[in-house]
Amino acid sequence: MISPAAGPLAVDFADVARAHERLEGHARRTPVLTSSTVDARTGAQVFFKCENFQRMGAFKFRGAYNALAQLTAEERGRGVVAFSSGNHAQAVALAGRELGVPAVIVMPTDAPPVKLEATRGYGAEVVLYERGKEPREAIAAQLAKERYLTVIPPYDHPHVVAGQGTAAKELFEDTGPLDMLLVPCGGGGLISGCAVAAHRMAPNCRVIGVEPAAGDDAARSFRSRTLQTVDNPQTIADGARTPSLGKITFPLVLHYVSDIVTVGDTQLLDSMFYLWERMKLVVEPTGALGAAALLEGALEAAHPTRGLRIGVVLSGGNVDLDWALAARRGSR
Repeated sequence: MISPAAGPLAVDFADVARAHERLEGHARRTPVLTSSTVDARTGAQVFFKCENFQRMGAFKFRGAYNALAQLTAEERGRGVVAFSSGNHAQAVALAGRELGVPAVIVMPTDAPPVKLEATRGYGAEVVLYERGKEPREAIAAQLAKERYLTVIPPYDHPHVVAGQGTAAKELFEDTGPLDMLLVPCGGGGLISGCAVAAHRMAPNCRVIGVEPAAGDDAARSFRSRTLQTVDNPQTIADGARTPSLGKITFPLVLHYVSDIVTVGDTQLLDSMFYLWERMKLVVEPTGALGAAALLEGALEAAHPTRGLRIGVVLSGGNVDLDWALAARRGSR
């Protein structure tokens, strides 16, 4: 167990603002959607930031592009290596194609096929590994050493965090102040960046992270203020199957985030299909974490939501439809 290091935080609002300028004309300004049905069900006024409509289908493009855009000419020429179960993989691959940076991506063999295919489709070289048997970080570090590549981690990097925070910056610009912001939480890159933006743009907004119950390391870390880990959590939220928060993201979470809650896979699946059926929004399991906490009542005991203005980040939409339909049949 590791306690968060004292000292200045790695990312501030100026970093998020500069990232937003850097992303202009490259990342999509995704829509903010509302639903009278959702409002009636929750008793709140809910605003969904639809990062499932972002380029490559998830918020990850923001952080990846912001990081790659700041490489030196020499680093761009040598290329980058990343490790990811899918969305960061696609993001780095697409950003690399846009910027002319060769990309090598370390991905687990059980990554969703739709994400594997998309990563290769964007032109990246994919190196597969067995999840739970080989440490992906070590594989990426070895490739970086052998090929002189720059490592672009999926969340624990200041440029990645700043890029992800632009999603919340846009949300607040479009909605004005909110009372609560619900953000999916895996390694903490998205929630860290969003919380930095919220602190400046809506100081009274409570930022609450949502992670799968099977991978509750962030919730335990938040409560103990000591970094906790989880080993290969078994959850349908593949984008949140991270072992822990990072050295950069953990202090940011402790400083800016109000709470972290968890939802079960059944709740997550129900909410994902609710969004599909009632709002016509294709959202992947990880992307529906925030919505699940709101729709399934996971917040009510500690954070009553009735009468509030609530933002929900739908972080991605890269889901295998055949898998989703099979999972729903299996849950009935």
